[in-house]
Amino acid sequence: MNFIIKFIGGLFVALVFISCIDDIDATEPTFSPSTSVSGTLPVMYIETKNHNPIVSKEEYLPAIYWLDPMGVDGVDPIGPNAKPQPMQIRGRGHSSWKGAKKPYKIKLGRKTSMMGMPPSKHWALLKPTENTVAGLHLGKLIGMDWTPSFRPVEVVLNNDYIGLYFLTETIRIDDSRVDIYEQRNKETDPDLIKGGWLVEVDNYYDECQITIPENARWSLTLRYHSPNILSTAQLQWLSGEFNAINKAIYSTDKTSTAWERYLDVESMARFFILQEIMDNPDGFHGSFYLHKDLKDNAKWVAGPIWDLVCYNREKTDYTFRMKVHYGITPHWIGEIIQYDNFCKAVEAVWNEVYPDRLSEVYEYIDETVLPLADAWKNDCARWNDDPLQTVDARAERIKTALQRNIDWFDGHLPVSKALSPVINEEKRPAKVYNLQGIYIGVYADESEAASSLGKGIYIINGRKIVIE
Repeated sequence: MNFIIKFIGGLFVALVFISCIDDIDATEPTFSPSTSVSGTLPVMYIETKNHNPIVSKEEYLPAIYWLDPMGVDGVDPIGPNAKPQPMQIRGRGHSSWKGAKKPYKIKLGRKTSMMGMPPSKHWALLKPTENTVAGLHLGKLIGMDWTPSFRPVEVVLNNDYIGLYFLTETIRIDDSRVDIYEQRNKETDPDLIKGGWLVEVDNYYDECQITIPENARWSLTLRYHSPNILSTAQLQWLSGEFNAINKAIYSTDKTSTAWERYLDVESMARFFILQEIMDNPDGFHGSFYLHKDLKDNAKWVAGPIWDLVCYNREKTDYTFRMKVHYGITPHWIGEIIQYDNFCKAVEAVWNEVYPDRLSEVYEYIDETVLPLADAWKNDCARWNDDPLQTVDARAERIKTALQRNIDWFDGHLPVSKALSPVINEEKRPAKVYNLQGIYIGVYADESEAASSLGKGIYIINGRKIVIE
């Protein structure tokens, strides 16, 4: 009977996954779920053809998969191991790909609803962090156009338990994701190349990019995700569009509204607030997505959000101005924050979400992170991570950081200098911090601070000042 079941299962998959299943089924699994899988979460089993290792971020490997709900309510099984489903898998990420535990991009053989999320072929297996839990939920609470959903899952790859992952919706144009018109590759019709774009302001050099001057000091690198093969007309339009955006944003007249003809102000305000309360330095530096529909008066909309971190420090200024351990070039925000309409949009969105809606994130963090205790413990053991990083410690850390950041931001909503009274900076009390955000003291004004402090770099009234 077992032979017949395996034969039928193998015959099914062979129709869609030629030559792969025979090699894989020839080897009996040696993985022991009782010693590795926690038993508290669904488990995704993945087997590559010939059990080949995944070493490329560009080339997919053919594979099969099945999902065992492990008794979790509301999760349906997918392709039990007698009838696995076809997929492809490759590596993904930049710095995250360099770690021992790898993130992956997966492409299923057909559109499939995964653990209650809308059907798609395209998913990511991301390394779990409490930052992802908080950031993606905040994206929904703040009202971004669309924010990816995720589900925690344990993964077994080629009979090897590789730990806890977040199975996550990837960013792409789709009815259930970024729901806009999708422009064709190599389009030449001038009426159709004005919309249907999904792009990313990137901080890595990669394929499918253009680089244009943002200002006299640095450039802006833009990766086009959709379409991803451009005609000359598309390339010229995209370059011209972002050159015009840069020119409008960097206008010396900060009462101008020219930049608003291109960018959706409210979405930029929501995006800015999220980056600030997460204290995410990459917010306007990398993984900064924008999309534009094809319709009358369509503008570039900020988002979806992706790759959120929380620096977990005492905020002394807006995140894009604060020092981090790596070099960043914040794009646009230093100029946009000077415009009155942007500041008013930030205030309006803040009044909409603070405090009631934002406060929902704390309960969500507990509900999502705390049940992962056993799986995260096994993950730490598998990858030799710090066992003291328990789910309780992770949840408290991110909740404390968010509360601190939200409180700071509520007291520092941006105000346009172009329309606000001129302040005599020399006569303001000068609050001084070092570059690590540690409070040093307060002086009568910046002149007294400069004469009293030793040589070094300080944050004085929110500005970085070098004293020599």
